[in-house]
Formats: sequence, structure tokens, C-alpha cells
Amino acid sequence: MMSDLLKKQFDAVAQSYDLQRRPLIPCFDDFYSTATAWVNVDKNSPRILDIGAGTGLFSAYVQQKYPEAQLTLIDISEEMLKGARTRFGEDPNVQYISGDFATYCFDGQPYDAVISSLAIHHLTHEDKSRLFHTIHTLLTDGGIFVNADQVAGTSDYFDKRYKEQWEHTISQSELSNEVIVSAIERRKLDRNATIEDQLNWLYEAGFAEADCIYKYNEFAVFFAQK
Repeated sequence: MMSDLLKKQFDAVAQSYDLQRRPLIPCFDDFYSTATAWVNVDKNSPRILDIGAGTGLFSAYVQQKYPEAQLTLIDISEEMLKGARTRFGEDPNVQYISGDFATYCFDGQPYDAVISSLAIHHLTHEDKSRLFHTIHTLLTDGGIFVNADQVAGTSDYFDKRYKEQWEHTISQSELSNEVIVSAIERRKLDRNATIEDQLNWLYEAGFAEADCIYKYNEFAVFFAQK
């Protein structure tokens, strides 16, 4: 379950979130281009669910690849979804769900792909594992799950080094001190899990294939196929 504090923090930064995201992710271009490249479906108009969609950035990249995709965006922050509504305008192929993706009861037709970026790491490890099971049930046979997210290092040593490098990089960016302090404060709520644990949870959920296909410090992209 997503916390009320987390929702408030993302509500507060919703209007400037897209402008901040690139300098806050040192590997932004590789991170999102890799994730988008692995969203491959054999349909012109695939059904795609974006979990923790925020302002719809990942969905927008996928829509460029599949212009006729039927997109469903879910996020706990209505303020963030307002950004997505602005991004996609009146596009009838984009639908929105304001709710907690960790507990939401999805229904209807299965999805060809489920995508997510920088959202699932906010959950407890138990909720991550449970969500992976839910995603597996939501997918068609052969459906795929692409998750671009933060991960824990293999030890406290690496977590500390990742944090130090990230804080140094953003301190050299054009971001204001206020924004940097706010970003560091938000990350105190992160619950990163290791790559090994997440791959185990994906296989336990029933996925036939799963791997980490990209990693830069704590930023990683996972791919899994049902």
C-alpha cells in the first residue's frame, strides 16, 4: 500500500515533475530508451497498463512506438495524473485510474503489456511480490512486464556509494537547492529491493522469463514475459 505521506510529496511536485526528472536521473536517456525498446508486442493496437504512471512519461515514449496503443494509466496522485491528462489531451485511447496500484482491483480484458517506471520501489517488499503476482494475472499469455525502477545494491557499501554519487551528480545540475533538498527528502521513503530478490519474486509469480536488462548504479530495467 502506498503511504499518504508519499502521495502528498508527489502531489506537491506534480507541476514541475517532468522538468526535474531528467537532471534527477543521471542515466535518463539510456534508462528510458532501454525500457521502451523492450516494450515489444505483436499488435498494432496493444492494451498497455502503466502502473504508477505519474505524468505519463513512460507511456508517452511507448505511444510514440505504438501510436494506436490503448493505454491505461494508474497513479495514486491525482495531481500527477493531471499532468498526464495535459500531456495526452483528449486522446480517446488513453484512460486514467486514480488509485493505489498496490491494492486496486483491476477487471476487464487482459493486457498485452504492463509497464512501470520509478514507482514500485515505494512498496514494501511483501507488496512488491504481491503486485508481481497481480501483474502476471493481468497479462495475456506471452504478455510482457517492463519495469524501470530503483534497486538496492548487494550490500550497504554499494547503497552508500550509489547515494553519494547521485547526490554529487544532482548537486552539479541546474536544479535549485530547494528542489535538490526535496528530492533527497522524498528518497528517504524509498524501499529499494535487490535485483536478485526481484527476479526471484517475478519467477515465483509465474513468469517464464525474467532478467535485469540494464543497470546504472541504483537505476535498473527489468523485463519479464508470461
